Amino acid sequence: MAGLCAAPSIAQAHAIAGDRVFPSTLAVDDPGVGDEANFEYGHQRVPGDNGDQSINTFSFEYDKLITPRLAVSIDGGYVMQNNPRAAGFDNFGVGLKYLLYVNEPHELMTSIGVNAELGGTGSRAIADNFSTISPTVFVGKGMGDLPDSLAYLRPIAITAEAGPALSTGAGQPNAFNYGFTVQYSLPYLQQHVHDAGLPQPIASLIPLVEIPLSRSQGQTTGTVNPGFIWMNRYGQFGVEAQIPINRASGSHVGILVQAHLFFDDIAPTTLGKPLFQ
Repeated sequence: MAGLCAAPSIAQAHAIAGDRVFPSTLAVDDPGVGDEANFEYGHQRVPGDNGDQSINTFSFEYDKLITPRLAVSIDGGYVMQNNPRAAGFDNFGVGLKYLLYVNEPHELMTSIGVNAELGGTGSRAIADNFSTISPTVFVGKGMGDLPDSLAYLRPIAITAEAGPALSTGAGQPNAFNYGFTVQYSLPYLQQHVHDAGLPQPIASLIPLVEIPLSRSQGQTTGTVNPGFIWMNRYGQFGVEAQIPINRASGSHVGILVQAHLFFDDIAPTTLGKPLFQ
């Protein structure tokens, strides 16, 4: 019964299509819009000019709803690296995202957006002096419309994003960024398929795999990120490994850790309220 009692609280939190709540994933952006704040820590070892390079990143993003379907965002990050040793802020970014379509019976959601990394706004030791513009399409699909014979597959959801990263720097290469996630929602299992009596915090977990990828100059880089997200009414906590798909993507398994706040439930009449209804 614990999972059934949690249904109304979680369902107010984030990107909702019918019975489906798409969590805010760590590496591949979800298809929803909301009043939210995201904080992440990441660690990776990647190839550098003088051998492997260890990179630690502390990043943040704040999203604000202008209308119930349109959100603006600001993001940034602090980077520490060795070989060569350097530390400082990366370029800051601004974004716009619009919730284009929601089909509740089929748990389908699509959005479009654009993000601009503003060249020269970060530390000279870390950040690029050119900007990057990234228009992106976001899609999410839950499997809640499967027949009763496949009921235990209904907690599965798939999300994806795709779009170019267009550089403003002379001679700087463009890229095509894309990725997808596969999720199995234990809250969905408890609330909409079968109450298995799972104890907390297990009943609020969403095991998932994210695969963020980028292709530039004929080479694809990326990682496979198995992990989990724990979600409640006011926010979520996530942890993922980052497994490089090839040598160009990294030399060791990295880690991502996320803390995420839903202001539409924390402060629904003030900070979590759209500017225009």
